[in-house]
Amino acid sequence: MVNDWIHNPETSPLADPLILSNALLVTREETFLGSVTVAEGIIQVVRRGSTAPPGALDLEGRYLLPGLVEIHTDNVERHLEPRPGVHWPDPLAAVLAHDAQVVSSGITTVMDAIALGEYEHGGPRRRILATLLAAIREGRESGLLKADHGLHLRCELADPAVTELFDSHAGEPAVRLVSLMDHTPGQRQFQDIDKWREFHRDKNWSDRDIERLIAEARDRQARLSRPHRDHIVAQVRRRGLALASHDDTTIAHVDQAVEEGATIAEFPVSREAADRSRAVGLRTVMGAPNVVRGGSHSGNISALDLAREGLLDALSSDYAPFSLIQAPFLMAKRLNLPLPHCMAMVTDTPARMLGFRDRGRIEEGTRADLVDLRLHGDTPSVRAVWRTGTRIL
Repeated sequence: MVNDWIHNPETSPLADPLILSNALLVTREETFLGSVTVAEGIIQVVRRGSTAPPGALDLEGRYLLPGLVEIHTDNVERHLEPRPGVHWPDPLAAVLAHDAQVVSSGITTVMDAIALGEYEHGGPRRRILATLLAAIREGRESGLLKADHGLHLRCELADPAVTELFDSHAGEPAVRLVSLMDHTPGQRQFQDIDKWREFHRDKNWSDRDIERLIAEARDRQARLSRPHRDHIVAQVRRRGLALASHDDTTIAHVDQAVEEGATIAEFPVSREAADRSRAVGLRTVMGAPNVVRGGSHSGNISALDLAREGLLDALSSDYAPFSLIQAPFLMAKRLNLPLPHCMAMVTDTPARMLGFRDRGRIEEGTRADLVDLRLHGDTPSVRAVWRTGTRIL
């Protein structure tokens, strides 16, 4: 897998060294007061101590973190359609607004999770797909995006058009991750039908409509999910992409994902699935909003409970970008865990899950993707962000 993406002239390395001093550095192993020297976009020197050499930027004891790595966010979609039925007329502006939001949350590498197929009646995702991908591509190629943007293709297996959509877009150069999803009511995320009804409560569907939609969804799943899954898995293997399962609930779900070559388990629904994922070597990702809120919005397993039991590897902001910078601090406090351990869940670990070895750590020789942060109580305030040594916030 190639780690270098399209060169972005807006984020070219600084010619002169950048020295960030008197900072509380959060490395993979420990937290200590020190300084970082950056040149040619790379961390050249990491020193201990509060001394600020001439020309250094004094962080006055604030945190200096590695740039966060986001493995799964559908936040970009809500910028293109900010309200139901409201299609933003300038797709590139919508993507730039999303980019600004993730950077202000300390995220320097982001996988934009793009839905291939629908899982709800009359959803907008197929309608905005081509426009959204074109806008992300334009933002990347023109150097307008501040963060590194890759693509995570979320494949809704029961959608009749999912294989056609996958084959049309899997060749995008920014694609790095594929996940297999099935939101059919009655299983996985929506094993509790009442939770499915609650999720769609704003639709004003009648009871008859709901029963019809459930029956239609189950029929599509029975006919389409297996052949679609086989097709996409074969293409993922051929292209050498990372594969993730999604909303695993049973041991059988996990074992199937492993057999297909998945290395990532996104948002397991049950403790049984989380236990099995750990036993067979899958890396488990849970939602940072789950941590911030203290539980799942779908009534499923708690990310904090998994972290407490040592069953959690990484976090994703999912639908709320700022949760990714807040969750590690809350997790460290609530579970009495070392901050470096929690911070690795949003930096080094997701980077490695995606095949990156050049970012996610404050370490000599790694990319100078860095975040200057002040913690006010339990609320982080991002003061500055650098990507490859160039300040982008």
